[in-house]
Amino acid sequence: MSGHSFAVRVHYEDTDMAGIVYYANYLRYIERARSDWVRGLGIDQLALKDAGIVFAVRRVEADYLAPAHFEDELQVQSAVESVAPARLVMRQDVQRGEERIFSALVTLVAIGPGGRPVRLPAKLRSLQGVIGG
Repeated sequence: MSGHSFAVRVHYEDTDMAGIVYYANYLRYIERARSDWVRGLGIDQLALKDAGIVFAVRRVEADYLAPAHFEDELQVQSAVESVAPARLVMRQDVQRGEERIFSALVTLVAIGPGGRPVRLPAKLRSLQGVIGG
């Protein structure tokens, strides 16, 4: 998978009683990776928020393939699958070395004042047809 890469180290607080990463923490990892990717595109999310525009997760399709453990070094790989005027779909995989341990298809929307969908920022809309972000 080409696109954006984001490093994550598993902390003790990320694990459950069985010593593996608690399932909901993978969603935190991919959220951090998306925020880092958006920042890297030069999009100021605080300025968007001040303008009344925020990103919201509309849908997540997740597959848990293998467990991660305390002190594992992981990489979140993110790539754009599709872009519409107010919607962005990304594939995000969490890997330990070459092993894919988690995979998600995430649909994001831009929400404006009153909770209504609005157009994505131009930098994101311009990714239309650019697989790999």
